[in-house]
Amino acid sequence: MANNLKLELHCHNIFSNHKNGSRRLPFDCGVRFEDQLYKAVEKHIDVVFVTNHNTLEGYRQMSEYKSNHTKFDSIRIYPAEEITLDNNSHLLAYGIHDKVRSGMTLQETLDEVRNQNAVSCAAHPFSVTNGMRENAAQCDIIESFNSNNVDRFSNIIAAKFAQENNIPTIAGSDSHVLTTIGRCINTLDSENNLDSILHKMRRGKIRVQTNGYASKEEIYEHAFYILSNSQKLLLDYAHQHYPHVFWAAKWALSSYTTNPKSRLWRSVSSFLLYLARRVSEKVNIEGHDPEVFVKRPWRTLISMGLSP
Repeated sequence: MANNLKLELHCHNIFSNHKNGSRRLPFDCGVRFEDQLYKAVEKHIDVVFVTNHNTLEGYRQMSEYKSNHTKFDSIRIYPAEEITLDNNSHLLAYGIHDKVRSGMTLQETLDEVRNQNAVSCAAHPFSVTNGMRENAAQCDIIESFNSNNVDRFSNIIAAKFAQENNIPTIAGSDSHVLTTIGRCINTLDSENNLDSILHKMRRGKIRVQTNGYASKEEIYEHAFYILSNSQKLLLDYAHQHYPHVFWAAKWALSSYTTNPKSRLWRSVSSFLLYLARRVSEKVNIEGHDPEVFVKRPWRTLISMGLSP
């Protein structure tokens, strides 16, 4: 029997840690899957796709925990993965049962996803850091709204691109902190089993019910988790590659992790968010080189951010 299901299609938990491909910033998410389940019940969510980076770990553990606690019987947990491609863009694969290897080309990744009869989705396709941009048209669906795209221009262009190319869209919470679980909800009239859900998603029968941006506080919370847990790795890297500024880096990290809500670090954080918004505007609205943020020439980025 078909039901109007509420789906959470993009969320991470602690099993994303050390899977995002970064040696200096390997910590990605501090959310426990037990807490995710409680939050899903609170938000009356029917379906959760666990989309950890480059791994299926987290799905199995979450499913086993759920099966031993009847309070979560109303929720179904299904497998998914957020895969990093060879150009650092991200693809969401819904309904896979075997891990898809990261670092492949888009076409190789799509072939593997299709071989598993899964659904491919271009994650945050016009993000200036890890979006596949126009290549998103090769996927089954597009994430036209991502809560973490706080620059907003990335979402505007993604929605416009999907409409112009007649591609089904979803909204993604891209949850890395507990409070953003269910920030974006998608609905689907379907029986609550994986085959039916994937069939309807592939045919574009899914609809965005609610979307919303992560707040500044939630962004700061996520950044603090990453930097505080990666502190030793960052200092080791600074000592090896930038010994002349090592002590300054050590002071900055110590100051930040000790008092992240100080006026200094809130000002720095606000400036970085402003810079990201301005760079996204330059790339997505004014047509500047989308590789500029990936290459991270800071003088260029700051100049772009401050120029009219």
